Amino acid sequence: MPTIRDIARKSGYSVSTVSRVLNQQKYVSDAAKEAIEAVIKQLDYVPNSLARDLSFGQNKNIGVVLPHNDHPYFNQLLNGIMDAAFSSGYHIVLLPSEYNRTVERDYLEQLKRKNFTALIFTSHELPLAVLEDYTRYGQIVCCENPGQHHISAVYSNREPAYLAAFNYLKSLEVQQIGLLLSRNLAKSPTWVAVTGAYQQIFHQKPDQQLMIGGMRSFEDGYRAAEQLIARQPALNCYFTNGDDIAAGVRQYHLDHQLPVPILIGQEKQLSSLLLKMPTIDHHFFTLGQKAFELALSNQHHECAFESEFIRP
Repeated sequence: MPTIRDIARKSGYSVSTVSRVLNQQKYVSDAAKEAIEAVIKQLDYVPNSLARDLSFGQNKNIGVVLPHNDHPYFNQLLNGIMDAAFSSGYHIVLLPSEYNRTVERDYLEQLKRKNFTALIFTSHELPLAVLEDYTRYGQIVCCENPGQHHISAVYSNREPAYLAAFNYLKSLEVQQIGLLLSRNLAKSPTWVAVTGAYQQIFHQKPDQQLMIGGMRSFEDGYRAAEQLIARQPALNCYFTNGDDIAAGVRQYHLDHQLPVPILIGQEKQLSSLLLKMPTIDHHFFTLGQKAFELALSNQHHECAFESEFIRP
């Protein structure tokens, strides 16, 4: 692949003169410009746009750190980011992480090297303190409440919707509730919010035997129902982290001639509409749009959206 030095050598002009032609700058004679452009055409030279942007202190890449895309949370958030970025002139670069700390830190190091204008962490494994430390090198946006950490953030205020959902279940006088969530880690913000709301309403901790993490899909919900029914055959109520997951639970009960359980989903997917099932809308598409907006800002901002419990 030809370089700017090859053009200079073949045209007989200096590298700086070739550079001025490539960047459409002044102070180049017509004769020099014509000769250099002829060589560029002859060598089929294509400029390195990334190197050029960096030389001018510019970068049009926004990195989106994405653990996976197997859950509607990430899909809806990413759709919002893409929608906001479409007419901005910026490029969205997807950065898969699988919650690997080494991979996440490498993306932060790339921000430090100016490979990205900003990073949006849809979720993460590294402590927020580490993310905060890298804000000196560029804008970082996290999609959760950053608490005391000085990081720009956009997130859903989920507690009111979770409280409303558990109040609804309490009004139905359910005795036990299966909790199907994403990461079964005490440090997961969703896990903490759900179990905290449960305790406020029922004045006790959830039954650990009726809690399963790692839920992403219809198939996960189906398998989780099988596990929980084996542990508690009378279980007939599930709070899940996705409408499709709840649909998987329902299908397991139907396939095994069990009564259709009381179900609450999340993310306002098509399945909750078709099954007339209660759900929680966290407005993740709007969050994604706002996350992109914050990524372009040089200022520290936090923006919270109220989640909504929806009964059919």
